[in-house]
Amino acid sequence: MTPPDKTTPMSEDLFIPRWYVLHTRSRFENVVQEGLARKQVEAYLPKITVPSKRRDRRQMIQVPLFPGYVFVRSDLNPYQQLEIVKTVGVVRFIANCQGPLPVGDDTIASLRIMVTADRQIITGRRLRQGDPVMVVAGPMTGVVGSFVRYRGGSRVVVDIEALGQYAAVEIDADAVESLAPVATRKPTR
Repeated sequence: MTPPDKTTPMSEDLFIPRWYVLHTRSRFENVVQEGLARKQVEAYLPKITVPSKRRDRRQMIQVPLFPGYVFVRSDLNPYQQLEIVKTVGVVRFIANCQGPLPVGDDTIASLRIMVTADRQIITGRRLRQGDPVMVVAGPMTGVVGSFVRYRGGSRVVVDIEALGQYAAVEIDADAVESLAPVATRKPTR
């Protein structure tokens, strides 16, 4: 299959290279970046250096800034879009009903600057009331509930429904992960 011809006037407007976000399989970010490089597709995987969480090691390791996501620059012509999605480890483009959501060049440039700076980077999403969440660390790991509110510095209150009743638990914000899909969430201001 050959790539479509870009010489028609209509296609000039449609196929402008932009940055998009790919959702990857868990821990496949490097595989996706390497696969896209082999296909000569520009990809960006921002990484940060953090201490290893393994108790037997005291090393600094590089991990993705946004686990499960890789940025890709493409004009999204049908041929290239198919090739990107067929890359080993790619799950899907982050999209809405109109198609893949573009990310601004200034955002990618800012990420590149942040990653190269010698500063700690804090990531995460601001949770909204009612968002489904899962506890991912501590003695309550695996518990699923809904976010109620932030309480103090870095703690959240999570409702856990059991027997038709609710029990609220206060948990560190770092121990909670959102289960809400990224593409359907509205930005908070």
